[in-house]
Amino acid sequence: MSLVAMWYVIAGAMLAMYVVLDGFDFGVGMLHLFVARNDAERRAVLRSIGPVWGGNEVWLLAAGGSLLVAFPTLLAASFSGFYLPLIIVVWLLLFRALGIELRHQVDHPLWHQFWDVTFAAASLLLAVFFGAALGNVIRGVSLDAHQQFFAPLWTNFLIGADTGILDWYTLLVALTVTPALAQHGALWLAARVGEPIGGRALAVAQRLWPVVSIATVVTMLATLFVQERVMAQVAERPWGVVFPAAAVACLMGVRHAGRRAQPGRAFLASAGYLVTTLASAAFGIFPAVLPARDAALSLTIANAAAEPYGLRVALYWWIPGIGLALAYTAFVYGRILTPVGVGDASEH
Repeated sequence: MSLVAMWYVIAGAMLAMYVVLDGFDFGVGMLHLFVARNDAERRAVLRSIGPVWGGNEVWLLAAGGSLLVAFPTLLAASFSGFYLPLIIVVWLLLFRALGIELRHQVDHPLWHQFWDVTFAAASLLLAVFFGAALGNVIRGVSLDAHQQFFAPLWTNFLIGADTGILDWYTLLVALTVTPALAQHGALWLAARVGEPIGGRALAVAQRLWPVVSIATVVTMLATLFVQERVMAQVAERPWGVVFPAAAVACLMGVRHAGRRAQPGRAFLASAGYLVTTLASAAFGIFPAVLPARDAALSLTIANAAAEPYGLRVALYWWIPGIGLALAYTAFVYGRILTPVGVGDASEH
């Protein structure tokens, strides 16, 4: 494997780690108004993610840092082209954090309700925007010969030479990602929080499973129509079908474990589904890091990468850094194995 391809895998792994870990935070946020029926139960829901949600967001910074080091042209083009949705995402991340941190600062029902709704709405919209972002990357953007583009929020919702952030395909991806993260969060709650919240969350996850499954299949088929590079990749590297096959197998694992009332195993299967789905997308567009609607103008691992010397030096620093991050993550998650009880008033 070349050094540039290695950094492609590293950046993808960082993004996958973020989606798996912060993804259940989004799911918890989306569902906490429904699975928790009173203030004590909502405090228990927030306590289930209280020790980890901030650390989970570090993986987004790690992914961004990896992309900056390895593919600076990609980051420069993306930050200018996706300027409007990135600003929206920053504000949503801000309000999501405020919803967690400020809720317990004032003991008044209206104050609690305001931040509960803020937390839920920000979590839902973040899932939609991140799903649409994934759809944009798979579909391709309107890059020009100078490796620049600007994507409006929407145009006519059709896929053409001049695309917007939202069209029928990116909305389809968003409507697949959103219930998938909601299911992921429901399984986290089912495994992490005691009754009655855990039982309600498991029931929600079981109701979401057919939605996620159907949406996944439809999105996979639509991707073959939208991004021609996928079929070329499969023809050139047929072993890559293992990724979507594994995603389907993980979905079946979610169903099997959920029916057996094994939410911990179902959560791990859900994590596997998210990782293999992202791996399918990365495989499908490779060697592009940002496909263009005109394939000849795409940013690839060849024309978007940093110099080899910089990649080597960055790798020397990345190895101990990722070791520390993984050790800290394992330490924190190892300390929260005890289920959260509804009677515990602490939210952190």
